[in-house]
Amino acid sequence: MIIAYVMQSCPDCTLVKNEAAKYSNLQIVDIGEHVRNLKQFLLLRDTNPAFSNIRKSGKVGIPCFVLEDESISFSYDDVKELLTISSATNEPSSPTLTDGESCSIDGTGC
Repeated sequence: MIIAYVMQSCPDCTLVKNEAAKYSNLQIVDIGEHVRNLKQFLLLRDTNPAFSNIRKSGKVGIPCFVLEDESISFSYDDVKELLTISSATNEPSSPTLTDGESCSIDGTGC
């Protein structure tokens, strides 16, 4: 199972959240839905070296994907190759993430 940490108000997370139903091995954890989810993500973000540059640049680090081998990816396009399409849906693929929209105050990304 691949875990995707997202947040409703994050424009970069919208695509991931909208496409989640297409995949049988993608679990969405919205860090804004409950403080428990936020704490879980913050523990990961504050202790995992994959977030080093993200912390230094003041970004949040979402969407964040924890792969089955526990490695971290921040690229939905890279993770899509690892996802298993559910047989219950045959929706056309959505557009990829767009640059320019972000969660950071300075507009540089989540």
